[in-house]
Amino acid sequence: MLEAILYQRGKLEVLDQLLLPAKTSYDNITSVQEGWEAIKSMKVRGAPAISIVAALSLAIELTKTDFSSKDELHEFLIKNLNYLLTSRPTAVNLGQVVKLITDLSEKYLKDDSLTEIGMKERLLTEMEKLLSSDIRINKLIGEYGGKHILENCSKPISILTHCNTGSLATAGYGTALGVIRWLHQNNNLHHAFCTETRPYNQGARLTAYELVHDKVPSTLICDSMVASLMKSGKVSAVIVGADRVVLNGDTANKIGTYQIAVCAKYHDIPFYVACPRSTLDFALESGHMIPIEERPSQEMLYINKARIAAEDFFIGINCWNPAFDITPASLITGGIITEIGVFSPSSLKENIDKLSSIDLFK
Repeated sequence: MLEAILYQRGKLEVLDQLLLPAKTSYDNITSVQEGWEAIKSMKVRGAPAISIVAALSLAIELTKTDFSSKDELHEFLIKNLNYLLTSRPTAVNLGQVVKLITDLSEKYLKDDSLTEIGMKERLLTEMEKLLSSDIRINKLIGEYGGKHILENCSKPISILTHCNTGSLATAGYGTALGVIRWLHQNNNLHHAFCTETRPYNQGARLTAYELVHDKVPSTLICDSMVASLMKSGKVSAVIVGADRVVLNGDTANKIGTYQIAVCAKYHDIPFYVACPRSTLDFALESGHMIPIEERPSQEMLYINKARIAAEDFFIGINCWNPAFDITPASLITGGIITEIGVFSPSSLKENIDKLSSIDLFK
């Protein structure tokens, strides 16, 4: 299995995904600052992977720092967690992990039987569980999603996906790509289609890389080919990941997801969102409340440092480069696939207690 994150206590390495598929290179992360920069620059990306790298970069700092009191440790933790939150604002998983770590720290702070050394050890132990927990969750998402598709979608099963939601976006296996993996491993997948995913080409650079690595029968298409592919009758279902799903089911995901959902609805093709419960944000009522990150214009203007857009001696062309868009719940016709089952967007509210019970430290 491909690994985007390598960790053992005191050492964290992340795969520089900006260099893929031409070069495989891991960056050593020695501080919270370096973790923040790896996330912000998109060397590491994907909502689950972002939250894990943030937590483990903090674990690296904790390992090499001595504290004179539990209060000092707690203040250090909160300061760095708040800083890490600023790296990518749209993905809610990071906020969920920050809250869970904060709650643990506050619990240990009140435990008089713990010294600052004991508190640090417990925090490290819990944070280090994130890697194995994420893989376990992803495999459950893959199984629930795969079985639901087998029961409800036309055969032979061919899946269209967007962006990258596999091992490179998580601790391993993947969310939407994890469903494709499960179908392939159980001999139920006829074909996978992936979009190139402009402007950063995560589909062409990363998803295609994973599909080839796993020997999944697959085809890469341009983003603008989606409607034509659907019209051809070659797509049984669409599965995408998510950076945030809110209470009414509206979903923030990689830019271009919304238009794919519109096309799927028109062609009567089931559209699924696959994500862990940590991606659900029930504090927000609807998608218009989700903050949308805007990326630098250079990401659109250049590919591999070569400019592809018109310029003149003064300013050149203007760019609008939102990293995400919002897919309305009404377009998510297949369901939202989680590690505890598949839910229709309209059923999220009635299942709020079940879906809000998150334990990432198993």
